[in-house]
Amino acid sequence: MKYSEYLKLYSTFLKNNSDGEVSDLRLECTVESIRDWSEIGDLDDTKDWFLDQQSNCSMSIEDIPLYECKGWVYDEKKGVFQHESGEFFFVQGVRVSNTKDREVVGGWDQPILTQVGFNGGLLGLLRQKKDGIPYYLVEAKAEPGNPDKVQISPTLQATFSNLKQAHGGKKPRYSEFFESPLDNSGVVLFDQWMSEDGGRLHLKRNKGMLVEIPSDYKIDEAHDGFRWLTLYQLKELIKLNSWVGPHVRSIISHL
Repeated sequence: MKYSEYLKLYSTFLKNNSDGEVSDLRLECTVESIRDWSEIGDLDDTKDWFLDQQSNCSMSIEDIPLYECKGWVYDEKKGVFQHESGEFFFVQGVRVSNTKDREVVGGWDQPILTQVGFNGGLLGLLRQKKDGIPYYLVEAKAEPGNPDKVQISPTLQATFSNLKQAHGGKKPRYSEFFESPLDNSGVVLFDQWMSEDGGRLHLKRNKGMLVEIPSDYKIDEAHDGFRWLTLYQLKELIKLNSWVGPHVRSIISHL
C-alpha cells in the first residue's frame, strides 16, 4: 500500500472513531513513522551515505591553549574572553548561590558561554513532498566538538552572527527559506524559541523552525553533504550512537 492510500485510510478511521480534532500534520507524521516510505533511498542507503560523509570529512581538530586562538581576545575591563568582532559568544564567569536543592549546597563559581544577544541562531528543517511522500532535508555537518566529527544536522544550523557573515565567510546554504520563508513559497509548520543547556550556556536560546515548500518548488540540491530523509529514517537513526545531532531531535520532537 502506498503512503497516500495508507494516510487516507488512517484519516478516515480517526474521523470515525475520535472525539477530538487531529491536525493534518499530526496525522501525516503518525503515518510517516509507521515504516519507511522513501522512494529515493532506503535506510541502508542512508546509512552508507552517512558513513561515507564521516570517512571523507577533511576537517581536522587540534586542542590548543585559549591564548593561541586567533581572532579571540581577553577583555580585561569586562573580564571576558571574546571574539574580536564582538559577535558569536564570549566566556564569562558566574557565581551561583542559594543552591540547597543542588549537589553543592553552598554554591559555586564557574565559567559559562554567553551568546551575544542571548539568541543563538536559526535551526531550520526543510520539508517537501515528492510524489506525495514527505521528506526532510538534512546535512551531514562537521563541528569541532562532535564526538564523531560529523552528525546529521538540520537543513540550516547557523548563529545569527553566521547569518550576518560576521566571520567574513559565505552565507549558509538554504538560509533564505527560514529568514524569509514566505518569499520563497514556504509554509511555516513550526516556529518556536527553544532553550539550550543551562549548565554551560548562559540564557541561550535558538529558534527552531520547520518549513514546508511545495512539491514543485525547485531548489539547488547539488550538495553531497545534504540528503532528503523520511521521518521514519530520522527516528531510526536516532537509535544509533551520536549519528543524529540534538538540533534535529529538538525540531522533530513536536511531530
